[in-house]
Amino acid sequence: MTKESYELSAKLLRLGNRGARKAQNRARRAGVRVCYAINNKLVKIKL
Repeated sequence: MTKESYELSAKLLRLGNRGARKAQNRARRAGVRVCYAINNKLVKIKL
């Protein structure tokens, strides 16, 4: 992997993590549960 592609993938990962964090905070304020699929099983997280 070149340095440029590594930096781009790291930047995209940070951007995705930031978006997920914002969505979780919105859900927390609205009182909505957050659900994830881990190994094809739904995991509900009460925030």
